[in-house]
Amino acid sequence: MKVFRIAAVFALLTGPAYAQMPNVNLMPEVKSMTPEEKEQEAEQQKAYRDSLKKIPDAKASNDPWGNVRSTDTPKTPAPAKKTKTGSTQTKADTR
Repeated sequence: MKVFRIAAVFALLTGPAYAQMPNVNLMPEVKSMTPEEKEQEAEQQKAYRDSLKKIPDAKASNDPWGNVRSTDTPKTPAPAKKTKTGSTQTKADTR
């Protein structure tokens, strides 16, 4: 008997919550376009493509420090030879 009471209480409490659930249609109806709508869509696409052609090309990058930097990159000197002890050895040390 307790099981029936618990089931009845549960059913009464879930009723209002179920009523608040939105009606979700997972398979919406497919609406076909009329010839007038297709023509209007084609005109819109053509106008869009034409407007894209009117956009000017991008200019060179706007680098305020571009004139300051040199175009040549300085060459770094070759690393010094290491001896077996791990210290660096230069030409002056070998003489």
